Amino acid sequence: MKGILRNFFKTEPVTNVSKDVQPKQLPRHIAIIMDGNGRWAGKRHVPRIIGHREGSQTLKRIVLKCKEIGIKYLTVYAFSTENWKRPKPEVDALMELLREFLSQAKGELAENNIKIKVLGDINTLPKDIQNEIIKVEKLTASNTGLWFNVALNYGSRNEIVNAVRAVCRDVETGRLNIDDITEKVFSRYMYTYEIPDPDLLIRTSGEYRLSNFLLWQLAYSELLFDKVNWPDFSEKHLLKAVEDYMSRERRFGGI
Repeated sequence: MKGILRNFFKTEPVTNVSKDVQPKQLPRHIAIIMDGNGRWAGKRHVPRIIGHREGSQTLKRIVLKCKEIGIKYLTVYAFSTENWKRPKPEVDALMELLREFLSQAKGELAENNIKIKVLGDINTLPKDIQNEIIKVEKLTASNTGLWFNVALNYGSRNEIVNAVRAVCRDVETGRLNIDDITEKVFSRYMYTYEIPDPDLLIRTSGEYRLSNFLLWQLAYSELLFDKVNWPDFSEKHLLKAVEDYMSRERRFGGI
């Protein structure tokens, strides 16, 4: 899998941004469930890993487009806690893709002023990948452009359970009064405590479910489901999704 994500962020800027996309109207935070790599490969009668490879190229374009039009935060679902159930050759290939990404990101994310954070339990990932994640996060920590979250070995129910455990420990040690626990306080125990909740969730491939992704954070997010498989999701699809979001009225339970 060498070279799959080579020059991951060394790409010419995407042009022809829609004039209808105005910074003050943009969603601050977009979350994406990148679904359909396997379906894309199946339709072309090629190995599933080829679909994942094409999906990685799509991710490159979408990251750059989000940065270009002024999105502040992007969170993508890259590998779930359930994905370990897939055949071992596919899991191994995905881990190699991740190694390629991290290797390239150390040099190129900084050049593009992109900050990268990994959400999830990295302790069960291969040790070399854990070390690379730590290096990439440290290297890009001071970048001020797009904040790019990659959900790896992530499961939202697991995140919530871990947050509850942390709250209980703080109550037991006296660091937190049980009567002071609010939604805002509880949110501080989530992986995304430093950033706003997603304004818009996009899921590709025509599936209509959240698949254990950001269940707490998506409580009031706008949802958009696109039938296109992830490798075919283009900058135009992204702009269409953003424009659809901007046409909606968000009431948050009010009138």
